[in-house]
Amino acid sequence: MHKRILPIAFTAIILLAFFSWNCTKLDVTDIGSDLLPAVDNVNTFDTSLIVNSTQGLFNDTVYINALDDFGLGAVNNDPLFGTTRANIFMQLKPPFYPYYFGNTNDTLNGFGAGIDSVVLCLNYKGFWGDSTLPIHLEVREINDANFRDSVYKENPSTYQPFYSGAILGAKDVDVRNLGDYVKFTNGRDSVRNQIRIKLSNSFAMQLFNRDSIQGNSSNNAFFNDSIYRRFYNGIAVLASGGGNGLMYVNISDTASKLEVHYRRRNNGVVDSVYSSFRLNTSASAANAPESNTVNNVIRNRAGFPVLSPTSGEHYLQAAPGSYVNVDIPGLTTFGNKIIHRAELIIEQIPTDPVLDDKLSAPNFLYLDLKDTGTTKWKPIYLDLNTNQFYDPDQKLTIQYIANPIDYAYFGGFRRNKYDAFGNAIKHYNFNVSRYVQQIVTRNINNYQMRVYAPFNINYPQYSPTLIPYGNNIAFGRVRIGSGSNPNYRLRLRIIYSNL
Repeated sequence: MHKRILPIAFTAIILLAFFSWNCTKLDVTDIGSDLLPAVDNVNTFDTSLIVNSTQGLFNDTVYINALDDFGLGAVNNDPLFGTTRANIFMQLKPPFYPYYFGNTNDTLNGFGAGIDSVVLCLNYKGFWGDSTLPIHLEVREINDANFRDSVYKENPSTYQPFYSGAILGAKDVDVRNLGDYVKFTNGRDSVRNQIRIKLSNSFAMQLFNRDSIQGNSSNNAFFNDSIYRRFYNGIAVLASGGGNGLMYVNISDTASKLEVHYRRRNNGVVDSVYSSFRLNTSASAANAPESNTVNNVIRNRAGFPVLSPTSGEHYLQAAPGSYVNVDIPGLTTFGNKIIHRAELIIEQIPTDPVLDDKLSAPNFLYLDLKDTGTTKWKPIYLDLNTNQFYDPDQKLTIQYIANPIDYAYFGGFRRNKYDAFGNAIKHYNFNVSRYVQQIVTRNINNYQMRVYAPFNINYPQYSPTLIPYGNNIAFGRVRIGSGSNPNYRLRLRIIYSNL
């Protein structure tokens, strides 16, 4: 399964880090080293600081690269977060121009030769939601010149190209059966983990009759890419019916394609074969320009609790989603201590065990800081990776490194536990020990924090680069306790010693 959908694991994901932060002489204890001193309330103490928290919804959008896994499907029954619909728009192109089916010595007209069918194939990578309900998909042609011609433009998840015309194909997909082998080309080939949608015969004939060797130059759509795109803007794969989950497909994989099945006559023998139209990327395009893509994700939260949380609760939804602002005023006056451990603790409020299992919590959350006097955000000091020295304030020395966040130290990954009432819940911990040590020892600013479940991370004051994070697009949502919740309180726990 693709790395973004892996269950809780310390995934090696390239993330932002920065140079030039001087170490403090007061070190703190690493997670997992089992060196935390016992809390005896004589030399070592344990306390929890009050957290003030507020709910927020992102107004910005998500950009997904053609090489990433795309979401496809519909969440129609989520009583907390509303509905979600994820559609895919893409251009699948011939591997070369002028393009023709078969080999140059094949005869494609005459008795026994011609088109059989066209099948849209999507490489299946994973699922989130209720797999017992089939997801209804429709395939239509895109009718949008802007999408057709903007092949080098990154499209946000809010963008939906125009599509029209008759349905080219439709299918109810049961993801539980996608692991079964499917045979085709008279049983000579087989495949698994692939969504296969047969398209209409009229579309198949329209595509086939525009072959470059058919002899009709006015009908030759395969002569070059610009002519081909005027005939074919791309296809839309739409989640247009039932279901309560999202499939994840990789459209850049060689298993994602338009299979054009046809009969050819070669040296007097008629044979059944197929040719493939695939997504052209910067890594795959030869003499064909890149294909345009967009993963359109539509959230409808109107009338659902995510828009009007009650006291004591917050809602975190994977991007494009929501966030929680966190203020801890008690850190400013905490006084100079030796910080053995400081961790922000986030706990799920259980709803229904079946619902919480099907519409599960995000794999990863992320924590960063709001810069003083601005609307900009920046990475947290010191704790992303203790083996890397970085300073979010040194904007001119920013650079990307190949080392990831140390999740074993910093945290942020989904964990399991039982609450005081015996309910199975998810929880997240963020280790901010070094950052807190700087606040109480060096009196650096006590910044507002932000918790969210990103698909990628970006700090535009440093670079426009989008940095991948551990979640697939729209993968996960969770209701958590706020700073005032009596049973699932959002809190900062500190183990410390006096100087």
